Amino acid sequence: MKEALLYQPLADSRVRCTACARYCNIPEGKVGLCGVRQNIGGKLQLLVYGKVITGHIDPIEKKPVVHYMPGSKIFSIATSGCNWLCSYCQNFDISQRRKAEGTDLMPPDVVSLALSHGCQGIAYTYNQPTIFMEFAHDIGVEARRNGLINIFVSNGFDTPDTVAMMDDFLDCITVDFKGSGETGFVRKYIGIPDAQPIFQTIQGIKDRGKTHIEITDLIVPEIGDNLDEARKLSRWLYDNLGPDVPVHFLRFHPDYKLMHLPYTPVKTLEEHCRVAREEGLRYVYVGNVTGHPWEHTYCPECKNIAIKRYGFDITGWNLDDKNRCINCGYQLPIFGQLSSSVSEDRFLPVVN
Repeated sequence: MKEALLYQPLADSRVRCTACARYCNIPEGKVGLCGVRQNIGGKLQLLVYGKVITGHIDPIEKKPVVHYMPGSKIFSIATSGCNWLCSYCQNFDISQRRKAEGTDLMPPDVVSLALSHGCQGIAYTYNQPTIFMEFAHDIGVEARRNGLINIFVSNGFDTPDTVAMMDDFLDCITVDFKGSGETGFVRKYIGIPDAQPIFQTIQGIKDRGKTHIEITDLIVPEIGDNLDEARKLSRWLYDNLGPDVPVHFLRFHPDYKLMHLPYTPVKTLEEHCRVAREEGLRYVYVGNVTGHPWEHTYCPECKNIAIKRYGFDITGWNLDDKNRCINCGYQLPIFGQLSSSVSEDRFLPVVN
């Protein structure tokens, strides 16, 4: 436990948490909706500082991040709690837990674990990282000192205060819309009024110019697969982030309170990709459908495969040492070369 930085004292020993866009007004002795930020004696305490509830080693492509340090090995961590109440959450045993539980690990310990396992970075994921922002910040600063990158897998429901704190350590963020951010969907299945703070967060990060951004959109069949909303979202992304922002439309699988729904039809995901491309987005991906041809990165100029993937594995690399297409010389917006941790002997022939 450690005193939080992201809060404001109020009258009557209350505090206003500024870690997320809920801005919880918390009385003495109570916790915010996330379950991990408690008012103790008129001061907001982060109950999960130094408590890591899970840790895994993943390829960066699993986040999903495909245009930043491709092939990197990432140490993924989380605490308990979350600021969203998603009915479909596949990590509900972590995110909806309202107790500060986990293994005691201070920031240097987390970094040491990442380094000892040969990782190139740390991802803060499985729940919303900004609910434990002060802990993530201290890990991230230590990670940077040791040559590691830092990635947020985020719902983007943040504040200008959290965005400003990202400057100290964050290299990459993937912001995950759900149901394209349609108001009726997020109210009923997430428990937030609307998606406007997410757009503000993305714009704030873009304006600061220090963090690579990728976008995901979980497409939930029957209740969150509106093509008009996908078009609206795609148009906003094009207008505000430009045509090169990577966008991933993710397949839903039944989980938590939505076990009665089917998997998202692949055709539905393909229709969402088509809409995004019609709005001018150049790098649009199908996610959670292993073997789909839209897992690959294509050169916008010659239409050949630039990076070939199978699931989270890179199986073909058709770029030169400056990430230009070998076929036509087009410069792709990929940050970093293929990680040396990816063995070329597993590459399959690049078939275009």
